[in-house]
Amino acid sequence: MNKIDTKKRYLITGGAGFIGYFLSRALLEKGAQVMGLDNLNDYYEVSLKEDRLADLKKYPEYRFVKADLADKQKMFDVFREFVPDIVVNLAAQAGVRYSIDNPDAYIQSNIVGFFNLLEACRHFPAEHLVFASSSSVYGGNTKIPFSTKDQVDKPVSLYAATKKSNELMAYSYSKLYRIPVTGLRFFTVYGPMGRPDMAYFKFAKKIMAGEPIQVYNHGDMLRDFTYIDDIVEGVENILCNPPAQDGNGAAYKVYNIGNNKPEKLMDYISVLEKCLGREAKKEFLPMQPGDVYETYADVQDLMEDYGFKPATSIEEGLGKFAEWFLGYYQ
Repeated sequence: MNKIDTKKRYLITGGAGFIGYFLSRALLEKGAQVMGLDNLNDYYEVSLKEDRLADLKKYPEYRFVKADLADKQKMFDVFREFVPDIVVNLAAQAGVRYSIDNPDAYIQSNIVGFFNLLEACRHFPAEHLVFASSSSVYGGNTKIPFSTKDQVDKPVSLYAATKKSNELMAYSYSKLYRIPVTGLRFFTVYGPMGRPDMAYFKFAKKIMAGEPIQVYNHGDMLRDFTYIDDIVEGVENILCNPPAQDGNGAAYKVYNIGNNKPEKLMDYISVLEKCLGREAKKEFLPMQPGDVYETYADVQDLMEDYGFKPATSIEEGLGKFAEWFLGYYQ
């Protein structure tokens, strides 16, 4: 089974984002040609995105274009010029809570933008489209662990609804236009140079500033925290291995990529405190709208198809995050 074919050209949308940066760097270090595309929006601090890009631009095989998925003509221009073999869509408006206050951003980026990307793959055929879905699609499912065979038609946030919509749109394009597509349901990705809107990152900032952290559902939550290196390895396994056609004529598959080991939120906070060398002041609050009690990935398909499952412990992962965080912000 192919790992990475360095002769292929890789287009990575959301290229200045957390996962986009680490995946781009991994491909560039192997000698592949990578084009990153990102609109550099200010959902979180743009300086962090610019620092990720500055690192990627050190590689001679890297190109970057500032563009928005919602700009269809620009997308077509990029495909026409770069002619990607493999397309990885990591661009999206992320965040569950933000979708409650700013729904328009999710429709533009996650629905209109994803449609434009599918259209570009239709008119400038790539060998494989890989796109980020989310564990959020499981909504309020109570059957644990979450399996890709489970029904996911009861989203509890607009963000989750857009991600499930992406899966449905991708399936139809795969069948109609013979586009091989793989969707990846990521479970709570964390690590150095991560997203400042994520809980662990907010916790670190407040702990170091001596401010109280907000702990929802009074700390009674479980999350399948997945370290960034495991996510990148999982994606790398899949990139050059498009799925076979199903009985319906669609070359389409969905995988969970999660640590397969839910951690109690309070244990996660405790490890982070140890790594930062400070105890957090805590403000305990009720469950927030759109949140779920537990996430837990069934990764059987990933193990069967690629012999791989994420395995980084939170002690190791948060240790690496804390080391980066203290160096970057202090």
